[in-house]
Amino acid sequence: MDAPDIVVLREGTEGLSMDSYADRLRERLPNRTVALARTPADERDLVPQARVVTGISIDEDQLARADQLELFACVFAGTDHLPSAAFREHGVTVTNAGGIHAPGIAEQAIGNMLVFARNLHEGWRRKQQNEWRHFQSHEFTDSTVTVVGLGSIGQETVTRLEGFDVDTIGVRYTPSKGGPTDEIIGFDEAAIHDAFARSDYVVLACPLNDLTRGLVGEAELATLPPNAVVVNVARGGIVDTDALVSALQSNAIRGAALDVTEPEPLPADHPLWDLENCLITPHTGGHTPKHWDRLADIVASNVRTLEAAGEDSASEATAGKQHDEDSELENVVVRPDSS
Repeated sequence: MDAPDIVVLREGTEGLSMDSYADRLRERLPNRTVALARTPADERDLVPQARVVTGISIDEDQLARADQLELFACVFAGTDHLPSAAFREHGVTVTNAGGIHAPGIAEQAIGNMLVFARNLHEGWRRKQQNEWRHFQSHEFTDSTVTVVGLGSIGQETVTRLEGFDVDTIGVRYTPSKGGPTDEIIGFDEAAIHDAFARSDYVVLACPLNDLTRGLVGEAELATLPPNAVVVNVARGGIVDTDALVSALQSNAIRGAALDVTEPEPLPADHPLWDLENCLITPHTGGHTPKHWDRLADIVASNVRTLEAAGEDSASEATAGKQHDEDSELENVVVRPDSS
């Protein structure tokens, strides 16, 4: 077999077949060779020959042998598990799947807010008991929704809120950049508390980092009005779990909808499971049948960009290794060391 242009690693994600991913790439890149490495032996043989490899990760030993590798396309949005320093050292660009989950996660955030607005979870409980008994609901209209983080998920959420006649507050690292919400604030403590004090719903859609870890703790939950709902579609560590349990148990806030938890998976004996005002899904907000289609679009576009840049700099002995074209690649999270 000739050296493949692209190697798809064998380990899948979200229960999706890597065969399907390879097929999507072949559809978009009919003039390139896409090889699926089905076994560890296939990976050891194919990875050193490829210019592009895509999958969850490759270890440093594989990377050291991948002399032709220019691009590793991670199939996750998060890349904390990757040996970033090694990729830089070997002159390999890393891209991620950031943004492909945003539509589904945004829909889940909207759905959870509507569940609490219309008190649908109470209706589901009464149905389980064969009980035809009325209960009170609320209206989503005229609510104030604070969206923490205005990346792809936050922006998709705000876009979907436009038809609901709600006021929106956006929290972002650089408020001067503006954004799609009615109001923009930064991550400083006073601004966060001011926004929370006015919020009916808080949607957490920001990355987990030193600034956001524990962002919603005992003090922030105390600032929220008693009718407020926290929706976390980001990472569990952004919320102080013990403080949230206490707030939910005492009805200090109306409820929470969690697609992510800390710890995760949530232990079977955790008190969050037994709280009727807490909705839990097992980190499934980003699941979508369009996962491979969206990711294949990104990877195919980046492959074309690499090839165009390679043609423009064909006279350079290390063409592509310094990656001047990185500014044109999509979803770049690790750039090669150009020193």
